[in-house]
Amino acid sequence: MMPMMRTNNWIPTVFNDLFDADFMPKANATAPAINVKESDKAYTVELAAPGMKKEDFNVHINDEGNLIIKMESKQEHKEEDKNTRYLRREFSYSKYEQTLILPDDVNKEQISAKVENGVLTVDLPKLVEEKVKVSRQIDIA
Repeated sequence: MMPMMRTNNWIPTVFNDLFDADFMPKANATAPAINVKESDKAYTVELAAPGMKKEDFNVHINDEGNLIIKMESKQEHKEEDKNTRYLRREFSYSKYEQTLILPDDVNKEQISAKVENGVLTVDLPKLVEEKVKVSRQIDIA
């Protein structure tokens, strides 16, 4: 007589069928896209943040002179169907932090930021180097 092995294979299948369905949204663990541009007068950092508001961002310079960009958004939606007494809740939470080491030629006192059309734009103006003219008479010995 052969021993019989009992397994409950239906449990994982039920969960796989439930959570692997196309209608179930999957978590997206990707970071926002960042563009960095340079011109003669400034650097510009652009961070894609669709649906985010100005209040969702914190942009500052730390003690080491690095630019810190933090983004955090919490949303809760409730919908109640009066006919079936069903309560549906959706939670959305996203948090992102990026540290950028700034070049030495950035004027840290003039940095500005704005949010427009789902894009955070941080302007990093360059220091204006005053070119000192070194003109002088040289004595001939």
